[in-house]
Amino acid sequence: YFVSCDYGTVNPTSMGLWGEKDGTFFRVDEFYHDSKQKGFQMTDEEYYCSLTALIGDRKVEYAVVDPSAASFIECIKRHGKIRVVRADNDVVKGIRKTSDALKSGRIKICKPCRDAIREFSLYRWDESAKYDAPRKENDHAMDDIRYFVMSLENSADGFFAVSVER
Repeated sequence: YFVSCDYGTVNPTSMGLWGEKDGTFFRVDEFYHDSKQKGFQMTDEEYYCSLTALIGDRKVEYAVVDPSAASFIECIKRHGKIRVVRADNDVVKGIRKTSDALKSGRIKICKPCRDAIREFSLYRWDESAKYDAPRKENDHAMDDIRYFVMSLENSADGFFAVSVER
């Protein structure tokens, strides 16, 4: 299993749990916390507890995390139970790779992942931007999915993680 995470304090935090079968990666479950909607922010330790609850008793190869989430990355590393990959945040390349992975069936989103499914229907390009960029709204699950896809690279054996830290 793998976990992908887009971290926010004021903005939502989205985490996806991914499994792999026969070369296809499935987003099987997720955690989503919108502090504006819920009326309270969570600490790094609370997010870590949510991360471990999402994982349950599954063996996780790594968690790929928003590279701007320095304090959360340090929290995960301090606990010493989950390897961390700092996400590649190349947005346009990541969107292209994610689109290709979805179209080819290399990644699939399962029904319990309601926030990811909801965001897919709301994700849009920012037409007012001077360069290709999505709107910075309804993009948190989209970002964590993109981080996951970007953490995977083709190899002779299929996929493998890059830039893994402890």
